[in-house]
Amino acid sequence: MTAARPHRARIAALLTALLLAPLAVGCSADEAGTPPDARSKSGTSGASAPSTTPPPTPTAAPAPANIEKIAALTGCEATIRIEADELREGVCVTTRGKWIVTTFPEEKFKDIWLDTASMYGGTYLVGPKWAIGGKVEILNELHPEVGGELRKLRDMYAPAT
Repeated sequence: MTAARPHRARIAALLTALLLAPLAVGCSADEAGTPPDARSKSGTSGASAPSTTPPPTPTAAPAPANIEKIAALTGCEATIRIEADELREGVCVTTRGKWIVTTFPEEKFKDIWLDTASMYGGTYLVGPKWAIGGKVEILNELHPEVGGELRKLRDMYAPAT
């Protein structure tokens, strides 16, 4: 019976992180916060008008799955708040704002975490074995620095489109 307790504690820590992390970040976005390349584009015919939009900023190769390295790339020193076998989570607070970096030892844990986070909706910056949660404006700033892709998750109460 005693051997099961550490396992239960790890499961409880993982479930707590999965359920509370998206709420702590408070990251919900609407169409205005969605990056231009992710919005639906209206069709144009024939000749196109000259673009007044600046060319897209080159995106870095995805950062390694290490909170300290990701934090360094973004100019922050992360405060670690969760250390578990299934994930690590660190909080970055700078003059730019606040974001949460979560790393995973395997892709399957990231997939489970994102699946659970989709209950709450929001936008995340996602790379190999890591995810960053925060306001869309901050994620757009971090994207060229750490790479990955922006993923908008639909909350479970949102109507299907």
